[in-house]
Amino acid sequence: MGRHATVAGRMAASSAARGRIFTKLAREIMVAARTGSDPSFNSKLRLAVDRARDNNMPKDVIERAIKKGAGELEGMTFEEITYEGYGPGGSAILVEVLTDNRNRTNPELRKIFTKHSGNMGEIGSVAWMFKKKGLLDIALGAVTEDKVMELALEAGADDVVVEDGFATVYTEPTAFASVRDALVAGGLQFDKAGLEMVPDTRVSLKGDNAKAALELVEKLEEQDDVQAVYYNFDVEE
Repeated sequence: MGRHATVAGRMAASSAARGRIFTKLAREIMVAARTGSDPSFNSKLRLAVDRARDNNMPKDVIERAIKKGAGELEGMTFEEITYEGYGPGGSAILVEVLTDNRNRTNPELRKIFTKHSGNMGEIGSVAWMFKKKGLLDIALGAVTEDKVMELALEAGADDVVVEDGFATVYTEPTAFASVRDALVAGGLQFDKAGLEMVPDTRVSLKGDNAKAALELVEKLEEQDDVQAVYYNFDVEE
């Protein structure tokens, strides 16, 4: 399993990009808080709050998003939609969206796909190529690969993959919270943590296809309503 991009992934260098991440995380919290404002009894909200904390989102911003979602403060109502499509070289792409207006979001995403050598697909066209997994990215250096493996596997993780100076811990969705808690107790910090759609198999792209695919993912991630983009391609150096 290779590493792949998400909107709540590595902390962005620019303040504008960081602000965009906070906006997306706040939406996620608002949607999760609809079914209960206490993370102790709402696993979806706990996951959203943990992701926000892992990205250094201020406590008051998190609390305000919870109150908006629970109806204690006025806020927009967002709809969760997953779009599916194809990128260059036959690659598969999933786009998770939170939108207050699907009639605006749908054509915007379709335009991005078309402009960057891709096309939108029907429901179910590529989703079958992905499985939901818990994923925790940990920078190696201050912590060793052996320590990450020991803590993660003892806590019930499925796998640990080391690549590009990072250890990526994979779990089943139901085990994610307990594995995360165990790693935190072991003193580990995360560069990225959450539930993601992981491809069963991957395709390798190079040349113009690789460039176009990376541009497509980048433009999708920049769209305001997009929460996460998952894909099944690797790019050759």
